[in-house]
Amino acid sequence: MTITDEDCLAETLKFNGRFAAAAASRPAREEMPDAALLATLRRNRLGGDTPPVRLPQGQDRVIAGGVKVRAFVPDRVDGVYLHIHGGGWAFGSADGQDERLWRLAEQARLAVVSVEYRLAPEHPFPAGPDDCETDARWLVDHAAAEFGTRRLLIGGESAGAHLSVVTLLRLRDRHGITGAFRAAHLLFGSYDLSMTPSQRLFGSKRLLSNSETLPRSYELFTPAMGAEQRRDPEVSPLFADLAGLPPARIVVGTEDPLLDDSLFLAGRWQAAGAPVQLGVVAGAMHGFTLFPLTITERELGRERDFLATA
Repeated sequence: MTITDEDCLAETLKFNGRFAAAAASRPAREEMPDAALLATLRRNRLGGDTPPVRLPQGQDRVIAGGVKVRAFVPDRVDGVYLHIHGGGWAFGSADGQDERLWRLAEQARLAVVSVEYRLAPEHPFPAGPDDCETDARWLVDHAAAEFGTRRLLIGGESAGAHLSVVTLLRLRDRHGITGAFRAAHLLFGSYDLSMTPSQRLFGSKRLLSNSETLPRSYELFTPAMGAEQRRDPEVSPLFADLAGLPPARIVVGTEDPLLDDSLFLAGRWQAAGAPVQLGVVAGAMHGFTLFPLTITERELGRERDFLATA
């Protein structure tokens, strides 16, 4: 494990404090009606209070199987990155990070394909994973014709990191596909929906995620499942056989309730035989790449370099 960005710790912790103070002045999520909360979260940019910016470079498409995607295709394409957005499986969208994804596409010379998977609670498990699996299989079959390359990468943030691992496991177990995706980039994912120790012990600190908000997300995504049912490897990939998965870069912050998820997954991933880069960002909270911080710019640069060279 490498702890990075300790030279930015003062700035990072100061931001966390401001975020928590601002959150304390708003109604807690549990005090808002579910419908109103979801409407607000789905309208606004992840981690913010304003709608996301849509760029003209984004192309909305419907692929085989009826799954919607948003693609960003630069002039030069050396690979295809299947991006799966975060948002607790219940909000977020493929057009919620246009500026970041277009910059990644240009700088890493990747066609970025972001999947608009169905969201809970209207479409609980397994709808979202089904859509990601459909998109991944479509890329395996059509990336060469569509984008001129068979070099495929996969990754996402938070729920998107979880869905990325689930997708790789489904390709292997349901379709016998291994090696098609050359690498996985996994940012602060949840890999044990029965809750790792760090999830349970983090407490009620009003950061982007905590011990109180996580169980509500799991209930929306996997309604009526108990902790033991959520340990099913198809739901919680931390419990899966990870053999045959590609090299991975796994990143989490020290102030993230999902810290153990990344630490444990990295250990199991490496034990299964694939190279792993594990980055632990000093002081970073869950979702830190959504905010204008020095650690964000550094992390996005590391993500770009990993995906460009994997």
